[in-house]
Amino acid sequence: MKRLIYLFAVLALVRCQQAQNTRETLDFNQDWQFYLGTLESPQDPSVEWKQVDLPHDWSIREGYKEENTAASTGFVPGGVGWYRKTYTPAPADAGKVIRLEFDGVYCNSQVWINGQLLGFRPNGYSSFAYDLTVYVNVDEPNEIVVNVDHSAYADTRWYTGSGIYRDVRLVKLQPTHVAHWGVRVNTSEVSSSSANVNLAVQLNGASPETTAHVTILNDEGLEVASKALDQDGNATIKLDNPKLWDLESPHLYDAVVKVYNGEELVDEKAVRFGVRDIAFTADRGFLLNGKQVKIKGVNLHHDAGALGAAVPRSAWEYRVRKLQSIGVNAIRMSHNPHSVDLLDLCDELGVLVMDEFFDEWHVPKGKNLNYIGDNAAKGELAAGYSEYFHEWAERDLKDLIRRDYNHPSVIMWSIGNEIEWTFPDYSKAYHQVNQGINAYGEAPNFDPETVKAAFDEVTQGKDTLATVAQQLAAWVRELDTTRAITCGSVRPSVAAVSGYADAVDVLGFNYRQMSYDAAHETYPDMKIIGSENWGDYTEWKAVNSRDFVAGMFAWTGFAYLGEAGPWPRKGLEIAFFDYAGFKTPRGHFFETLWVPAPKTYMVVTPASKSEYSFDPEKGWQFEFQLKKAPIWPALRRWEWYQHVEQHWNFEENQDMIVQVYTNAEEVELFLNERSLGKQALADFADDNIIKWLVPYASGTLKAIGYSSGKQVSEYTLTTAGSPSVISLDQNKNTYEKGELAFVTVQLMDAAGQPVRHVERSVSFEVTGGELIAVDNGSEYNVENHYKSSVTTSLGRALAIVRVTDPGTIQVSARGEGLASASVVPGR
Repeated sequence: MKRLIYLFAVLALVRCQQAQNTRETLDFNQDWQFYLGTLESPQDPSVEWKQVDLPHDWSIREGYKEENTAASTGFVPGGVGWYRKTYTPAPADAGKVIRLEFDGVYCNSQVWINGQLLGFRPNGYSSFAYDLTVYVNVDEPNEIVVNVDHSAYADTRWYTGSGIYRDVRLVKLQPTHVAHWGVRVNTSEVSSSSANVNLAVQLNGASPETTAHVTILNDEGLEVASKALDQDGNATIKLDNPKLWDLESPHLYDAVVKVYNGEELVDEKAVRFGVRDIAFTADRGFLLNGKQVKIKGVNLHHDAGALGAAVPRSAWEYRVRKLQSIGVNAIRMSHNPHSVDLLDLCDELGVLVMDEFFDEWHVPKGKNLNYIGDNAAKGELAAGYSEYFHEWAERDLKDLIRRDYNHPSVIMWSIGNEIEWTFPDYSKAYHQVNQGINAYGEAPNFDPETVKAAFDEVTQGKDTLATVAQQLAAWVRELDTTRAITCGSVRPSVAAVSGYADAVDVLGFNYRQMSYDAAHETYPDMKIIGSENWGDYTEWKAVNSRDFVAGMFAWTGFAYLGEAGPWPRKGLEIAFFDYAGFKTPRGHFFETLWVPAPKTYMVVTPASKSEYSFDPEKGWQFEFQLKKAPIWPALRRWEWYQHVEQHWNFEENQDMIVQVYTNAEEVELFLNERSLGKQALADFADDNIIKWLVPYASGTLKAIGYSSGKQVSEYTLTTAGSPSVISLDQNKNTYEKGELAFVTVQLMDAAGQPVRHVERSVSFEVTGGELIAVDNGSEYNVENHYKSSVTTSLGRALAIVRVTDPGTIQVSARGEGLASASVVPGR
């Protein structure tokens, strides 16, 4: 028995020593110092540094300002920022490789250690790493300094944020180790009975004595297969009866690579992957594991309302789950690399991803393209990535593929968005062939000979767009041939003859649903997807009724900052959810399309303000209303129906247009228990919205949905009194330390009815946690998010709270004339 105990002790000691010899990854987000402004030297003793933790976005924290900002980037300042941190390696770290990893720094970052410049990275969305080994002093303080230059604050068409806005890690390794992003896993010959797992591993510091071995673990942590890697670092492992990754059951595996020098374990690296088969076809759209899946996607920018660009994992989880709740199954990462946390969540929750690289190539885009802003910055203030494209595009593109290669959620690489806008010859050729047609409402001429002749005449053989596209696609295929390459095209009829469409595997159509049929008839082998679509019924109907269209990505999933104006319109709430995460009428409408569970929802509009009108002879009529401000007329298509309200508080006898969103076959409307008739959804095929013209009377308006003659859903609007009570809610049942809790406010009257027509200021207090930010979801809210109070919008508000003690946290809210309320997140 003593001998057995001794053997166990020896084995435990060996395992402990081996663990000490493998990699160690440290969270490097805490205890940084920050200074906003230009510096001659970060060692200047007169500088007052501020203590911050990462991720950190100084733009959103500085608040909205009308001066020295741009509508395109959300009316927030840019500037130059400095970060510094001291790090002291332990004596045991002598001889180790030390690597500093940045997930994202916006933008034009330079990093030093002990005064030695490590490098420069212009792209603010790229992840990158520096080897500190030769510059680190072991057992002594080492100063790391990061300079961020976002003085060109109007450098894109949306909000970017400023600073070290994603995570930073410090990794300690033995000289022989798996390289950064050095494990690539894909699967082939996938079926329910077997699959091949193909691995390629890149090692640094290998010698003839170096060997590597991989073990496959299932999602229960059990070993299901293992194999030694060959001398080139490759292995193919057959899995029997694999659990496939799909949207309903996104099973994940771990590939654990162990590296040995002789008998000594020197590195261990685990990567997650999923076993799945993906394909795009010209006739059946997208196939996942051999089954046709219609992509119900949204475009998503990388900001998150009051958090700006510094978005932790728990905030992304909050958002992704909301998107899934209305039937979303895919996200287009518009229009740049996004957070690894977001990709991890898509892997775990079963969401498809279009991973996108660039919004502009070597020719810059106008940063106020939609002409709705009133302070569009120009010149150097609008200089963006195009200035660095030729030098950095290959590295940035390949780094993204290396970083994201193992994510099963990623099904496509997009090499560009609406690039044709920066090559005017595409539009010239288009208009030469299609004179007088409505580009957003009529199908263009796709005849190859006609379009090619016009294109050649306009370009005189000097088009570079297709050449650059082919180069980008070639770089992608150097690293990955398992996924489709795509782009978001705005001139698909011209792209089809220029060589642009030939560079990609699937052609994305941005706002060109009227072209689906003509493109398919002319090019029956073309694979088509709606890469950017208006969020309305006609777009979904066009996609859902055509097997050959793989799906759509509505613009957008969540409201985003920027691409807006005039002041104080800081962004565009043209989304399924607003900045605070409240579901919009558009979100409710699409839920009736994308979720099979019965649902009925109702909004109302004063008839004098509505775009709808009722003619007794012609029936329901619709006419777009354009705003008075100088505006690109087509922009109206991005917005939802004008002046829809989600309350029932109006003037007596005022004519109201009642609009009901439902997936029931019929809806009966009641006003104060009196039936106003039953109508069939099929009779409103143009927009899928059942409508009534109703004289207003205070009380209760109720819509009841029926299918097969049985009631399946209902929704009511009730006239509310003055707000007197605060109702609080929160988003999860349990929280871990450090997670964010999202606590929502709804004003209520004395009878318990929600009040959505009167606003109040609400203040918050938190114990057992930290109040991070407040918001109300409105695109016109330019109050500073980083204070303890906020004015409601539609009677609603949001407090974002970091949980520091899950056992004692409590959030309280109060307002003048309102009964206060408290909630315990997690209960």
